[in-house]
Amino acid sequence: MLDISPILLLVTGFVFFTLLILLNKILYRPLLEFIDNRNDSIKRDLENAGKNTSDVEAYFKEADQIIRNAKAEAGKIREVALNEAKEIAAKKVEQKQSELEEEYTAFLKDLEADKTEFQESLNAHIPLFRDSIKQKLGNI
Repeated sequence: MLDISPILLLVTGFVFFTLLILLNKILYRPLLEFIDNRNDSIKRDLENAGKNTSDVEAYFKEADQIIRNAKAEAGKIREVALNEAKEIAAKKVEQKQSELEEEYTAFLKDLEADKTEFQESLNAHIPLFRDSIKQKLGNI
């Protein structure tokens, strides 16, 4: 039935081990070396990504600082502009008030002059009014 041939067994064993050694040298070692290189490359890329993340965080912090400084500077500029506008408005209001005071004073002087002139005119016409009133009362 089954005859085991020692020569065939040895040849098969030799071919098997030879094939195993050849596959190890030609296929498995380069494949394992490629996988190790790939794993090292992935580790380096992850480390670089971690460094890039820390760099990006530093850039974000720097950008935030620049934005905060810009907002503070804009606030100062806005405050200075607002103060200047208030000063200019206050000067214009003060100037307009002084102009109106001068016009009011001139108006009062003109009014006083007109009042005096009207009183003099009335005083000048009082005798005529008296005569006119006496005549009318005399006619009644």
